Parts: sequence; structure tokens; C-alpha cells
Amino acid sequence: MARLPLIVSFGGYNAAGRSSFHQGYQRTVLDALSAQKQQETLLGLAVMMGYVNADGDAYKNPQGDCLSGAEVVQRYRVEIEQNTLIRRIGAQFFDVDRVPHHHSLSVNETNRESFTFTLSKRNLPKPLPSHWQVSELNERKVRITVTGEQTLHVKSHFASPIQAAGQLPTGFNPAELYQSRFHPRGLQLSVLAASDAINALGIDWETITQHVSPDQISCYASSIAGQLDYEGFGGMLQSRLKGGRVSSKQLPLGFNSMSADFVNAYVIGNLGTTSAVSGACATFLFNLRAAVSDIQLGHCRVAIVGTSEAVITPEVIEGFDAMGALATTEKLCKLDGTEATDLRRASRPFGENCGFVMGEGSQYIVLMDDELAIELGADVHGAVSNVFVHADGFKKSISAPGPGNYISMAKALASARSLLGSEAIMKRSFVQAHGSSTPQNRVTESELLDRVAKTFGIDNWPVVAVKAYLGHSLGPASGDQLVSSLGIFAQGILPGITTISGVADDVVKDHLSISNQHRQLEADMDVAFLNSKGFGGNNASASILAPKVAEKMLSNRHGAQIMNKYYAKREDTREQAKAYNQQYLRGNYQIIYKYGQNMLDENLISIEKESLSVPGYGQAIDLNQENLYKDMT
Repeated sequence: MARLPLIVSFGGYNAAGRSSFHQGYQRTVLDALSAQKQQETLLGLAVMMGYVNADGDAYKNPQGDCLSGAEVVQRYRVEIEQNTLIRRIGAQFFDVDRVPHHHSLSVNETNRESFTFTLSKRNLPKPLPSHWQVSELNERKVRITVTGEQTLHVKSHFASPIQAAGQLPTGFNPAELYQSRFHPRGLQLSVLAASDAINALGIDWETITQHVSPDQISCYASSIAGQLDYEGFGGMLQSRLKGGRVSSKQLPLGFNSMSADFVNAYVIGNLGTTSAVSGACATFLFNLRAAVSDIQLGHCRVAIVGTSEAVITPEVIEGFDAMGALATTEKLCKLDGTEATDLRRASRPFGENCGFVMGEGSQYIVLMDDELAIELGADVHGAVSNVFVHADGFKKSISAPGPGNYISMAKALASARSLLGSEAIMKRSFVQAHGSSTPQNRVTESELLDRVAKTFGIDNWPVVAVKAYLGHSLGPASGDQLVSSLGIFAQGILPGITTISGVADDVVKDHLSISNQHRQLEADMDVAFLNSKGFGGNNASASILAPKVAEKMLSNRHGAQIMNKYYAKREDTREQAKAYNQQYLRGNYQIIYKYGQNMLDENLISIEKESLSVPGYGQAIDLNQENLYKDMT
């Protein structure tokens, strides 16, 4: 009997802000919310972005003005909206109008016979070129005079054709929230996102460790590109070219497995299974599949699943642009027939578009098996019934779409149909499209979704594409889809693709419902389907069950008596989680970063023939391993 993987908490950050308690989701549907929800969302962002600090029951801005919540919203709403979601790339990343560039230039072209520059002694090349004349300036620097017909590398600047990205809310700096020295931005986001998910549980992590053995907790997390900013691989590759020195941290902190390693070592102190699976844009779902499988089979009882990506750098953007994958200002202006473009509308899934928009973010969720969740009184936000992954087979272009996504999506719907019945799929489901905002994707994915919908008897299948708001965060992209789906389950508003004026003519939509307006659902949804089409043929599709469906399944398996006890425990969980949210909204972020804390003395581990005990855990690890090959031994 398979155990049901329940989503008992979620947290993270992206261009919409914080994910837990549906704060980021609420930013994407802000105009469709009640006045109370709008104020809650905007106040949380105002504190995050540094416009105000909480001061008792009121708020105070940097100028010392004491403001009520309503006054904060009235004064800063426009700025908050303009400085969240997709927008012009901020100067904290790089100056899009002056991107450094080197090009070759001959000495003869300058009509000079020599040129002079200074250099650090430690960076003198060995052996010294014969046409270099060296004179000492001081104990650290020398003057170099180069003569003869030589080629120079001259530094200049150019304006990037890519001007927009989905960035964290302006003014929110993860590095300032904990001791983040030398940490790449992607790993900073991992620490913050995992902390958010753990804190939002409403159950102390120590309580969990007392109820399970150390090998029953797992962490599955990664990134696609690793850490490509200066503190990671980017700095390692740039240092010598810039006349600097590679640090001892840049290589190890650049690994894509560090999104799991940091959570294990500094957030939860994990001793159980760890894994870092990469699958291009489907990376979050690849990690989710590993976690779901292990919970279903009983290999673990608690799983942390996440991804993190921070690649708003000139090099990464130029790489994607060289592939023709990104939306440039020139192409956008051509589409709009204007001399200037609204960068906030740069990502246009299923509309007249010209490429995707880079994004940054990190999403983590906590899964528990159904028995443990009931025992601890965990709050259930949904369940993951299945994740399917398929490759594309033979292909000409490694980045082109292929048939694998047909298999993954068809299996996801078939699996949900066997669980919930055909009516639920036809009338109470929606799909989170990959929706990358490229001309090729809008055709291939819409054709895929339309054919699948027709096969399963679905008319007017609601399609959501959150990249319109967040950009493409690469590894966490399907994590963005998941937390948006949990918001839809909870609040019943489908985010419209508001960046498009209409659906493009070549989009196949006979059985699809694609809108550029937010929509209030007439009926509660039973299931969401997440779809991801990744470079290289990495396709993944998942079926996410609504909380009401998961709760009904729990009742069927465990009975009314056990469920009544569970409901009573859940009230305490919700109160504790609510208290964390209220603290966060007022600027108390409670980041978990246990560097060098609670380290285990290996000498205190007790090893017996049939069990292994670790200090601090309530249960021992069972060493009675089943022989899986009895027929062969």
C-alpha cells in the first residue's frame, strides 16, 4: 500500500516576493483580491523592500513618519508594484547600458609604436614576453611598456539587448539577513527559502526528529547552472582575467548540489538521504519525483524538496540571447510597433511574443507521508499523486521540443483519472503551462495541451502561465507553478496572462481556455497539472491534488476517529504557523542558519548489530535490512 506524499509546508522567494502563506501568489493576482488581502500583501512587501519598518501597531518610514497600514499602502503602492515582478534589470546586478566588453585592437591601428600599463607583480606572466619592458613602480606593482606590432585587448562597453528580468523585490537583499559571507546569491536564496518552508510548518523541527529515525528524513534540491555569480563558478572563471586570485570557496560553492548541501548542513542538520537531480527547466519536478517515489515506497517519511537559481548575470543572459531564446527590446518594439517597450510586459506566454525573460528565485516544500502527518497534526496544503518524466528520443536540435512531453502529460492525466474519475479531470482541473513565452513554445505546447484535453474529454481547460509575472527562473520554474497552484486551491482565483493583449493566432486552443484576465473559479478545483518542457528533452508533468481531495483520501484510509484527533492537533499547528506569518509580515524573518551549531560527536553514535542510535533523535536506525534477492541467494 503506497503512502501518500502530502504537502505540509512551502516557502520561497521570487519576483513576487515570499511564497509561504500565498504571499507571492497574492501579488500576481493583486487586483482581484479583497481590499483586506491587498493591504496584507502590500504591507508585507513594503516591509520586505525597506519602505517602512513595523513599529508597534503602526509603521515608520526612513524619514521617521509614523503611518497606519492604510497610509503605507496609499503612499507606497505604486512603487511596490513597479519594483516587483518583471521589470528593468536593476543596477545591483549590472548596468544594462554599460556591459563590460573586451575586443582586440592592433597597435599599428592606433598609430603608436608602444603603449604602457601597470600590473601587479604577482600577475606577471611567466615566461615574460620578449616585447615587454618592465620597470618597478613599488613593491607591489610594475610598469609594462609593450613595443612592436602587437594586438591589444581593449575594454569598452555595450548596451545589452536584454533589459528585463524577474528579480526579487527591489530593496530586499538576502545577504543582509544572515551571516552570508562568501555565499553565492543562489545559496543565499536556498537558506532563506528552506527557512521559510520550515518555519511555516507550524511544527518545531525538533518535534519531527523525535518522531522519526535520522534515515527517514531526506533532502532533494539542486540548481541547473550551479552558482555563476562572482562568489561561485563565475568568479572562479573571471578571476585571472581580471587580475585577481581564485578563492578556495568559489569552486565548491559553485556546485549545483549545494542547494541541498546547504540545507542539510545549515538549516535542518540532515543525516538522511540527499540528492541533487538536474533536468534543465524541469529540475524542480525531477527532484519532486525522487521525493515522491521514496515516500510512496516507505524509504523516507519526511522530504525537503527545492531548487534555487540566481543567474541574472551578463554572461548567462548573453548565452541565452546567443541562442535567440530571450526577448530583446528591439524585438519587443517591433512586435508593438513602437520605439519604446513596456518591459513589465516582456514575457508573453501564448501571445505575440519573441522570447522568454530570465528570472531568479528559490522554492522549497516539505512533504510527509500520510501517517506521520496525521500523527503530528501537520496542515495539508495538497498532495502529489505522481510525477512523470520522459525524454524526447532522437532529435536534430537538442533545444527543440519533442514527443516526450506528450507521454508525461498523458500519463499525468491518466493517473489522476484513475484516482479521481473522469468528471474531476474534465470539470475540476487546470493546467500550469510551461508557457516560456517563445514563438515555438506557444505553438508546440498549446497543440500538446489541446490534443491531451480532447483525448480526455476536456472542454475549455483553464491554462495558467506564471512566467508572465515571474520570468523563467530555470530550475525553480515548476516550483513557481506549484506554489501558484496551492494559492489557486486556497483562494480560487486563476491568474490571467495579463501581459498579452490576446492569444496569438497560431496557438491551438479548441479545447483550452486562455485568458488575459484574472478569473474567479465557479467551483473548487480537484487537481492541478504542472507541465515543464526543458532544454535537452527533459520533460516532466505532475498531478497535484487539492487539500480537500487529500483530506478525503486521509479519511477513507484512517477513519473518522483518528481524523478527529488529527483535526484537534492541526488547530495548534495552524496557530503556530499563523504566528510565524504575522512575525514575518512585520520584518522578523527568523532565518535558520546553524553554522557550526549542534555538531554531532561521532564517538557518541551507538552501533549495535540490529540498530544505530544518533544523539538528538528519538528513534534508532533499523539495521535489519531485508534481503531483496532471496530467490538468488
